[in-house]
Amino acid sequence: MAGPIALRLDPGKARPVAATTESAWIRWSLIGAALAFLALFLLLPLVLVFALALREGLRVYVAAFATPDARSAIWLTLVSAAVAVPLNTVFGVAAAWAIAKFEFKGKSLLITLIDLPFAISPVIAGLIFVILFGARGWLGPWLLAHDVRIIFAVPGIVLATMFVTFPFVARELIPLMQAQGSDEEESALTLGASGWQTFWRVTLPNIKWGLLYGVILTNARAMGEFGAVSVVSGHIRGQTNTMPLHIEVLYNDYQTTAAFALASLLAFLAVVTLGIKSFIEWKIARDNVQAVREAEQGDRL
Repeated sequence: MAGPIALRLDPGKARPVAATTESAWIRWSLIGAALAFLALFLLLPLVLVFALALREGLRVYVAAFATPDARSAIWLTLVSAAVAVPLNTVFGVAAAWAIAKFEFKGKSLLITLIDLPFAISPVIAGLIFVILFGARGWLGPWLLAHDVRIIFAVPGIVLATMFVTFPFVARELIPLMQAQGSDEEESALTLGASGWQTFWRVTLPNIKWGLLYGVILTNARAMGEFGAVSVVSGHIRGQTNTMPLHIEVLYNDYQTTAAFALASLLAFLAVVTLGIKSFIEWKIARDNVQAVREAEQGDRL
């Protein structure tokens, strides 16, 4: 297969030979097919988004962000992410800590509930909030009596965003914490550290890169969420439209350049997210290699 080639020593020869049997042209064909697929379905659409956004000039491009509806959509997207990401980070760390470090009844149920947003369609998630908080929902009459608006308002958008994004931090940290074990925490507690001191000085430094990775994924999903937010927002222009919803409105109104201008902003944020993600992966891999080398040196000593 394409990729790194494992080497082995042929007993009858002194030089190493490849463990794979594919010829060079097969390997290069597979690599070429993969690169062509990525260029056609990933790189080309990304380039087209920016090309269509700038086709009428920079002034028209900038003007697309100056309209009140566009500014409102950008602001609402940032607010939703600013609320959902920190709350889901706290929940994710707490859930991962509990699952990886402790044994308790209902642990399997908690893990299942964390995975629930992955199994439920975002549209269904939005409908669940409508059933709960809508005017004719279970809590709707009480909310109307107390003049509290959740559906077709900012709180509903934030709740929908939180629901579809809360598994990312927890799912990133659970296997990391389980692999690290609890020896260091137990040692810290034995030496007299409190629970909070153990978390801040032992647990958190060990999971910082995984935590940052989960936060980045959460933020990316929060800013690009469409399905659940579309159901609970009501599509009120200038009030409850986030960037993805506003892009749809512009495109349906044949304002193609403005739609692609806002889409280019989301694409740019995606590229930045990908760059940060790649850096974190490189950092984690380097730290793992460093840890292996230190462990090997310790064994030799």
